[in-house]
This record gives sequence, structure tokens and C-alpha cells, in this order.
Amino acid sequence: MDEDWNKSETYNLEMRLQALENRIYGDKRSKSVGGKPVKCAESLARVQAGLTNTANKRERVKILHKKIEDLVKYLDPQFTDHITVSDAMKLEFILAEEDFLLSQAALLEQVSNLQPLLESTYIRDVPEHTTKLQRLSQIHIKEQDQTEAQSLEVKKLFEEYNKMMFLLSKQFTQWDETLRKMEEAKGIRPLD
Repeated sequence: MDEDWNKSETYNLEMRLQALENRIYGDKRSKSVGGKPVKCAESLARVQAGLTNTANKRERVKILHKKIEDLVKYLDPQFTDHITVSDAMKLEFILAEEDFLLSQAALLEQVSNLQPLLESTYIRDVPEHTTKLQRLSQIHIKEQDQTEAQSLEVKKLFEEYNKMMFLLSKQFTQWDETLRKMEEAKGIRPLD
């Protein structure tokens, strides 16, 4: 699969190079130089070789090649900031951020002071306590389930109790009514 990919990439690269040569040379490409068709890559390679030979023969060019690192450094935007920003301006930047820097320093000092707590045995024993806490959590969940079941049972009992009291109250009311009617029939006055 890698081989097919490499072939297609090579083909794509050749097609792009051919399109580039057509754009550069146009109709001149059909004419040959020294009996061979002109190729862009070959022309570029010849130019590169010529420049390398010229550079190696000239002392000034050799010196310039050695100075390329300096040129890159001078072209870096941070270098221009370094040159253009004076020390007084840098001091102003620092003083402008003084409150922020002091707050950050206070936070760092606080973290530094709390460092021994992070290294304490309590923190180191957290994994052991975690397993204990998990066991306790499971027990707590089990007891919660039992409590809910018990609450439902108590609620049912209260409902039964209320029904029983209602029925007893109704029965006593009926007995009281029956008793009152019997007393009235016999002419007995009820006591208030």
C-alpha cells in the first residue's frame, strides 16, 4: 500500500513539475537545447551548481555565508523589539504589571507554604482511605435502601391504623345512635 501511495505521489509530483515547465518554457520546450528537451529541474540544478562554484571561488561570498546566522537573528521580530525597547521602557512594563506580579508572588509563596501539607501522611494515605470510604458508602447505600423499605412499611401501618380508627369511630357512632334511639323509645333521657 505504501508503494502504491509513493507511486501516486511521484506521479503527482512529475505532473506538477511538467505543468511548471510548460508555464515557464511554453512553446520553447518543444525546441531542444543541444538535441535534448529543456527540463526545469535540470536547469535549476545547473544554476545551483554554478552559484555554489561562484560562491566557493569568491571570498566575499564565503564571508556572507558565514554571516547568515547573524542575518537570521537580525531579521527576527523579537530582535527588533530588543533593539527598539529601551531598558527604561522595559522597567515601565514591569512596573505597570507590579500588582499582578505581587499577587502571583503571594500565591506562589502560599503554595510553597502549603507544600508540607501535600507531603503529609494524610495525603499519602488517601488511597487507603478511599477504599474504606467506598466500603462505608456501600454500607450507607444499603442502609438507605433498608430505611426506605422501613418507611414504606410504617406508612402502610399508619394507613391501616387510620382505616381501623375510622371504622371504629363509625361503628361507635352507629352504636351511639342505636343506643340513643333505644333510650328515647324507653323514655330515658341521656345524660349530658
